[in-house]
Amino acid sequence: MTGGGPGIMEAANRGAKDVGGKSVGCNIVLPHEQHRNPYLDKWVDIKYFFLRKTLLIKYSYAFIVMPGGFGTLDEFFEALTLVQTKKISTFPIIIFDQDFYKKILEHNNRMREAGTILAADEKLYFVTDSIDKTIAYIKEKSIMAFGLKYMQPKKPFWGFLEKR
Repeated sequence: MTGGGPGIMEAANRGAKDVGGKSVGCNIVLPHEQHRNPYLDKWVDIKYFFLRKTLLIKYSYAFIVMPGGFGTLDEFFEALTLVQTKKISTFPIIIFDQDFYKKILEHNNRMREAGTILAADEKLYFVTDSIDKTIAYIKEKSIMAFGLKYMQPKKPFWGFLEKR
């Protein structure tokens, strides 16, 4: 499940379809930027960001935070806060692309140093640039932890993430 829009969301939905999975999107209705991508089996068009975040959190077993803008950060910190305060069950939150999120991670360290978050809070998310480590982390923290069924894809689906 993705936000249903273009770019990396479209790539994820296409990857799911390419390996025989279901592809779901929670599309936010905006005047210009966002439009549904063509790889969705099911989707819902949503007017408000808070509803989209609620659906993404309710029906997700993991969050992968890819390079993005304010909406991506909003979803990351919302999920992190809900896990931190135990309002939802712990599930993996993965930050993918250490270089892109370097300043955010530095700010998280600054908050820890200021005492506004605990050192343990930094363990609520996993930071990596490795596709293999991301997959292994999701297998351990989602698939095994929640008793989900893991299906080996017929072909690799991460080629679109290879560094240029």
